[in-house]
Amino acid sequence: MSARDRRRLRGRVAIVGQGESDEHGKLPHKSAFQLHAESARNALADAGLGLKDVDAVFSAGLWMGSETAEYLGIRPRYIDGTQIGGCSFIAHVQHAAAAIDAGIVDVALITHGESGASRVGMPGTRFGPDAFRMQFENPFGLAGPPTGYALAATRHMHEYGTTSEQLAELAVSTRKWAQLNPRAIMRDPLTVEEVLASRVIAWPLHLLDCCLVTDAGGAVVLTSAERARDLGKPPVYVLGTGEASTHVMVSQMPNFAFWDAARTASEAAFAMAGVRHADIDVAMFYDAFTIVPVMGLEATGFCKPGEGGAFVSGGRTAPGGAFPMNTNGGGLSYTHSGMYGMFTLTEAVRQLRGECGPRQVKGAKTAICHGLGGMFSASATLVCGTEIP
Repeated sequence: MSARDRRRLRGRVAIVGQGESDEHGKLPHKSAFQLHAESARNALADAGLGLKDVDAVFSAGLWMGSETAEYLGIRPRYIDGTQIGGCSFIAHVQHAAAAIDAGIVDVALITHGESGASRVGMPGTRFGPDAFRMQFENPFGLAGPPTGYALAATRHMHEYGTTSEQLAELAVSTRKWAQLNPRAIMRDPLTVEEVLASRVIAWPLHLLDCCLVTDAGGAVVLTSAERARDLGKPPVYVLGTGEASTHVMVSQMPNFAFWDAARTASEAAFAMAGVRHADIDVAMFYDAFTIVPVMGLEATGFCKPGEGGAFVSGGRTAPGGAFPMNTNGGGLSYTHSGMYGMFTLTEAVRQLRGECGPRQVKGAKTAICHGLGGMFSASATLVCGTEIP
């Protein structure tokens, strides 16, 4: 699709429903598919639609989209199981918008459910001894996400002087948002000193630099902007989208101190949306580890390379700060089932509808959802808003 065609898509599709699982946290009494189903039911009810209205199902994770449709009792005309890691659901928005605008489908349901903590109804690891990572990275000490992200954090510190204190400040600001969200898992007050005093998981990342591990689900519903006007809730228009991938194994990352996939995805999203960075009222940035949004802010152009640590300092991203970010409490303090991208979408929709109560960003009209896949391997970006520029 050409850049001209992408711009033509701006505002032609809207998110009309959002929902999350009835509860989240540690839920050994619920399977991953139950979390899918609860989220789908809640999102469709929010949209004023039912399962019979859905003709397209999008899902990612260790289950196929067709299995999700079967569990929900939907016989879709369009199935998308694109799996590029935790940002998959943000990428699905782009895919759904294209399918709806092309007239292939009318109502798209994007769902996520994962028993990340309890592992109920979850298959085993897909990384056998013959997998690339197990052959070429694991023998050298890369044993999981913290070790991979620590590589980038270490390089970022070396090249730009980013400090552990700056990363801790981001965790503290995110916790302050969580304290305003009654559904957030971690709501106790947090200080920079406490982050730095928490045990080291993979240097330089401390325990409180790392996201939660929870059981949770989420879903969003999309349809055409024309049909959205007849539904109950205010539409949240899809203004700009982008996605990209540069590698799979972190050892193949083009630049350990810069997130190339995020730059590509966000440039496409902003070009399509026709808005400026200064127009963004709410930012939802994937925060599996504190270094991720720091590098995300640089790659998406909110600050220059190397300035991410300073950008998040001084409470800028906290309640009352100049750059409201991760207003639900993020993956660091709200929830993180293993693929957090869905929760950037649900919170952005709530913010743009003015449904966030004490944590509501006053007058929010435009939001960005920015996601991560793998070890800085992939990225997806959505710019959405209450009005079409």
